[in-house]
Amino acid sequence: MAMKFQKIHAFAMCAALGLSAAALADERFTLTSPTLSDNATLDSRHAASAQDCGGKNVSLPLAWSNVPTGTKSFAVTIYDPDGAKGLGIVHWVMYGIPASVTMLAEGGPPPAGSIGGINRTGKDGYYGPCPPRGDAPHHYVVQAYALDIAGETMPAALTRDTLIAAMKDHVLASSSMVVRYAR
Repeated sequence: MAMKFQKIHAFAMCAALGLSAAALADERFTLTSPTLSDNATLDSRHAASAQDCGGKNVSLPLAWSNVPTGTKSFAVTIYDPDGAKGLGIVHWVMYGIPASVTMLAEGGPPPAGSIGGINRTGKDGYYGPCPPRGDAPHHYVVQAYALDIAGETMPAALTRDTLIAAMKDHVLASSSMVVRYAR
């Protein structure tokens, strides 16, 4: 009888721990898209509109939840590690997104107060994918960062690399998803 009680007790403890782990997972800072799941293939409207890329250069709709306490701003980047023959291409850098903003509308204007960083064209704003024809689908890493610094404290026109350096020691949480695209 004692052995049966120990097994039931052990099972109950595991179940309680499993529920706790699930509850913690639900409370993590999480990046999602209302129209795209992780590892989804992008619709061509999100591709670049220049250089015969076949798209309309429409930025992705993004949302984040479970914002950490102390968040003063957010940053978002989209990076193609497959681009430039594996050297990588930056498609979007936006930071200084106010803490009150938890979503970016598809193709929408940047939120008031946000700062556009420099993309692969040397300009700010979203620049859609345009992998070479015949390449395997490229992977686009979409990242959101919750920061403990306000956007107005950050300089304008940062590249992805300089943004990462500026965020060092200021990231409260981050989340990412990957989307794919080929022509």
